[in-house]
Amino acid sequence: MDRFKYLGQLVNINEIKTVEHDVIVLGAGGAGLRAAIECSMQGLSTGLVCKSLLGKAHTVMAEGGVAASLGNSDDRDHWKVHFRDTMRGGKFLNNWRMAELHAKQAPDRVRELEEWGAVFDRTKTGLINQRNFGGHRYPRLAHVGDRTGLEIIRTLQDRGVHQGIEVYMECTGLDLLKDGDKIAGMVAMWRETGEFIIFRCKAVILATGGGGKAWKITSNSWEYTGDGYGMAYEAGAELMDMEFTQFHPTGMVWPPSVRGTLVTEGVRGEGGILVNSENERFMYDNIPERFAPETADTEAEAERWLDGDKGARRPPELLTRDVVARAIRREVKAGRGSPHGGAFLDIASRRSAEDIKKKLPSMYHQFKVLAELDITKEAMEVGPTLHYFMGGVRVDADSQMTRVPGLFACGECAAGVHGANRLGGNSLSDLLVCGKLAGSGAVDYIKSTATPNLNNEQVKYIIRSATNILNRESGENPYLIHEKLQDLMQSNVGIVRTDELLSEGIDGVMDLWKSFQSVKADGASQFNPGWHQAIALRNLLITSEAVARAARIREESRGAHTRVDFEGERDEWLQYNVVLSKNADGTMNAERVHREAPGKELERIANLSIEELEAEVRQERGVE
Repeated sequence: MDRFKYLGQLVNINEIKTVEHDVIVLGAGGAGLRAAIECSMQGLSTGLVCKSLLGKAHTVMAEGGVAASLGNSDDRDHWKVHFRDTMRGGKFLNNWRMAELHAKQAPDRVRELEEWGAVFDRTKTGLINQRNFGGHRYPRLAHVGDRTGLEIIRTLQDRGVHQGIEVYMECTGLDLLKDGDKIAGMVAMWRETGEFIIFRCKAVILATGGGGKAWKITSNSWEYTGDGYGMAYEAGAELMDMEFTQFHPTGMVWPPSVRGTLVTEGVRGEGGILVNSENERFMYDNIPERFAPETADTEAEAERWLDGDKGARRPPELLTRDVVARAIRREVKAGRGSPHGGAFLDIASRRSAEDIKKKLPSMYHQFKVLAELDITKEAMEVGPTLHYFMGGVRVDADSQMTRVPGLFACGECAAGVHGANRLGGNSLSDLLVCGKLAGSGAVDYIKSTATPNLNNEQVKYIIRSATNILNRESGENPYLIHEKLQDLMQSNVGIVRTDELLSEGIDGVMDLWKSFQSVKADGASQFNPGWHQAIALRNLLITSEAVARAARIREESRGAHTRVDFEGERDEWLQYNVVLSKNADGTMNAERVHREAPGKELERIANLSIEELEAEVRQERGVE
């Protein structure tokens, strides 16, 4: 009889509850829910495991809207224009096929949500309304005020629950189980009781989001500890593009208790402007030369856009997020920042109080409650906050499967769609499109695979690794390790990087790995947040090491990755992705891997001028 030491007692491994499903989806944000819905719709027994409560997902933070070329607010929009914007925003490092599928399928996924009950804001003619957003040529973001993510989660949850998907809340995935080289299940832990549970399945879909909690200033909440990255890496999958970590330009900077909390780009989409302590609108001095033809170049031009003139060009506040974040940092470094180290975001002088409360109800409430500030009367203090991972688990574009048979990833957890920088609003359309693709990919895989066998030795190893933290007589404090890691990543792997900083960062992470080997959590397994923190450290450290190593390898500045010692984009680096994997000796391998050449048609579309592309779209539609 298999037995192992668990908290000083001999426990029969057969007494640990085992649950069987065809597929397990780890993560209940938009990507996980959409993947689970697709699996369930196709007749699979589907289990949805979430670390927190159902509905407590970062999809809710995507408040501004979902990007899709519906063409409701500007009929010139088309999937080709959306694809072109996405490729240019991602500095052409996107996976070409994934960006194509994303742009083509996003409108259908939004209309599908509407059919399932999502209530979007409407145009005067009753169509889904769309707003401007950074990096998008036309008003493209379908929205529900500034609560779009919440509406999407509400709609997907309702659909999923009524389909009979089994939900396991407050359950943390620990590690994946394999039968040979293919997925066989997952071991998890109930956060409340500390009891373990074994999930037996043919496929696992990771939809765990990013790893923002490795940084000190982040919009991410406690769940975002890189669990999908760590579990995939340990199971033999590859990570890719991890150097591209997006610092959203507008997070709250005051009070300290809420520093990093997101301020939606929808504020700028509705006309908000950025000014420094001298009341100067500084974004006009920060327009990269290559963007100039597509942005407002005068105040009058911005006013035309503000008044809804379709012919007006976008104001500079709606440049891509990397450009805006660096501009704010530049003002702060020059001594022109706000009192608490940011810049001022002013919507009060641009919109009436009635409009602000109608269009931005969540932001009005957020600042009233958290900062005792009325945004209809005063400017907000904002600054860059670690927000999103463009990189993640390397997957096949059409199926979303990793190189590990039966392991899939989608949403922020997966790499490919966004390249070097994500455009606002593309996260919601990404999770809808790629969530469905992952679900379909899992269905196809499961139809052609036999039920795998469980390996009890793997189960015991995973449980021992977790319980050793409680069984040690003494050891390192998990909270102190996490605090040191956050300080290290904030200082050395932040918005601006150098070889010296990154080398120090890697050395620091390696030292923290040594500390982690003897981490100790006091108390029992029930209701033990210290234990949960210690368990999360492994995935945080894998994520941090991957970001730092990839950032050091990429010797150029592209998108969200800025190297002061290698300024500007370098053509030779456009040929490579940085791919990370686990060596046989347990060390991390980081290497440059040649990218696949794009299809000639996609490359042609991406390189057309906007005038040429608009003419092509008109011709396709038979419009003069």
